[in-house]
Amino acid sequence: MNNFDKSVAFFKEGKFDEALDAINLSIQEDNTNPEFYFFRARVQTRRGKFENSLSDFDHLISLEPFNPTYISDRAVVLHLLKRDDEAMSEFDRAINLEPQNPYRYSSRAYFKDRIGDLKGAIEDYDKAIELDPEDAVAYNNKGLIEEKMGYQNRSKNSFKKADDLVGYKPINSENNDLPKIGEKKGQDPEPRVTMEPMDPNEVPRKITLSGYLDTILKVFTDKTTQKEFFGFISNGFKKKDS
Repeated sequence: MNNFDKSVAFFKEGKFDEALDAINLSIQEDNTNPEFYFFRARVQTRRGKFENSLSDFDHLISLEPFNPTYISDRAVVLHLLKRDDEAMSEFDRAINLEPQNPYRYSSRAYFKDRIGDLKGAIEDYDKAIELDPEDAVAYNNKGLIEEKMGYQNRSKNSFKKADDLVGYKPINSENNDLPKIGEKKGQDPEPRVTMEPMDPNEVPRKITLSGYLDTILKVFTDKTTQKEFFGFISNGFKKKDS
């Protein structure tokens, strides 16, 4: 196993210091491979070393100034450093470079949600959905924001659309007045299960067992991979009232 593969293996196990040591050896062996710097930037982010991560993204962008993936990931690090104005500029730049990529809008929407721009977040999720009407993640996250804003009917519609796209069936979907066995008539139905807002720039470690880098590059540019990702994280949904 080469040092890069060792670094990826350590990363999957949550051993980020060991992952850093291994990827540093990879860079010593070949300091021209951008993939090594990209992975090290992600390792440094997980270690909480945001300045070091930013340095690697700066290097990558100096090599490929118009790479929207590097730019978008750099925006995330800037946000973690509480440099939100710069982060917004980078998210905007990534969208300008890939205006037809729906997941660029989803990334910026997630960021806007985090900084309290709920209206702007909904607008970006709407754009993502316009470009990809089967984007279940965008519908779900949009529903959570609508719920926070008090738009209950709109949020229910968004949740239903997300459910339909991933095949989720609410427990009490039957349209009748009879209570289920063990349930009293008039009892509130079991709450709908929805997920917390997803960060488009983070992939849970468990899903990356078949290849972290391949997944991270595809999850917000490839529709099939993104739907599989949504199905995976649905296992960790939290309950919210419908």
